[in-house]
Amino acid sequence: MTPVTFWVPCLFGLEGLVGDELRRLHMADVRVENGHVRCAGTVADIPRLNLNLRCGERVLVLLGTFPAASFDALFENVKALPWEDWVPRDGAFPVKGYSLDSALHSVPDCQKIVKKAVAARLGAKYGLEQLPETGAVYQLQFAIMHDRAALFLDTSGAGLHKRGYRAVGVKAPLRETLAAAMVTLSRYRGRDPFCDPFCGSGTIAIEAALIAKNRAPGLERSFAAQKWDCVPAAHWMDAAEEAMDGEFDGAYDIWGGDIDPKAVAIAKSNAEKAGVGDWVRFEVADALTLRRESEYGQLVTNPPYGERLMEQETAGQLYRAFGQTAARLPEKWRVYLLSSHPEFEACYGALAAKKRKLYNGMLKCNLFMYYR
Repeated sequence: MTPVTFWVPCLFGLEGLVGDELRRLHMADVRVENGHVRCAGTVADIPRLNLNLRCGERVLVLLGTFPAASFDALFENVKALPWEDWVPRDGAFPVKGYSLDSALHSVPDCQKIVKKAVAARLGAKYGLEQLPETGAVYQLQFAIMHDRAALFLDTSGAGLHKRGYRAVGVKAPLRETLAAAMVTLSRYRGRDPFCDPFCGSGTIAIEAALIAKNRAPGLERSFAAQKWDCVPAAHWMDAAEEAMDGEFDGAYDIWGGDIDPKAVAIAKSNAEKAGVGDWVRFEVADALTLRRESEYGQLVTNPPYGERLMEQETAGQLYRAFGQTAARLPEKWRVYLLSSHPEFEACYGALAAKKRKLYNGMLKCNLFMYYR
């Protein structure tokens, strides 16, 4: 098969986790870089990556990189790329992208040039003066940084964090890819009790169940490249079969609680949609009265920060009270809390054993890790 270079964007701070995922999928030449990870594969890996990645945001095919200090350079270099290998005669190819610290700073003008160049290439190859664009969508993306351009095709469509199970949510939802990263960083594998006492719409507990089951997070959704002629349907069936064959059987102690009955009802519904309703328990519960009987376990949670749901002072009071609650957990419990609060450790009443900088959207946070 023809070699393909993949480019997997991710939230800042998750690059190493995405690199580990790609290595577990036996991808070649994995290179971890700021905000994304590159690797090498084939067209058959498009379904495998989309179905299996937990922490990556989408799967892009990198078609080329080149200097682009002028519109002429951008046009000629885009036109030189083999678009006909991917986009068929009737394919629709919308263009989006960004430009940073470059002479070509007008994104709308860059979009027009890229569109014109691709149309010129495809029109010449297919013998058409005007392309119909009535078929499947082949989303083109460009990134221009420091006068150097990269051109991509987006195989995912909707971002990979949109697993398909969260049809409704609550305020300040946690992105699924970040929730999966938090669970992964806690080293939870399904053997220990697991709890999230500020569960909201249930995302962390649901991602924990998917990880425990080794269930591919993309099995319940569709992807743009499923409609592409260049990715045979057999590849998608093979990837889905491979993913389902890798699932584990077992019983899991995964619990989520929230003081809001509406949030708990949504969490239960989301778990059913994700196919893990039998492996997660959600209950209306106050995090400040949390009790765990098991000798060991993992608590992973995303309490209110102050920026979104509460004022910082009120959030600090909550952290102080919850810190006292967490201190009463059995000694072998490990606690992981995500927060952007600048005085989190002082409010919580203890310095974290370890901190990991993460981003919840554009909000800089830390994952505070407590071991005893």
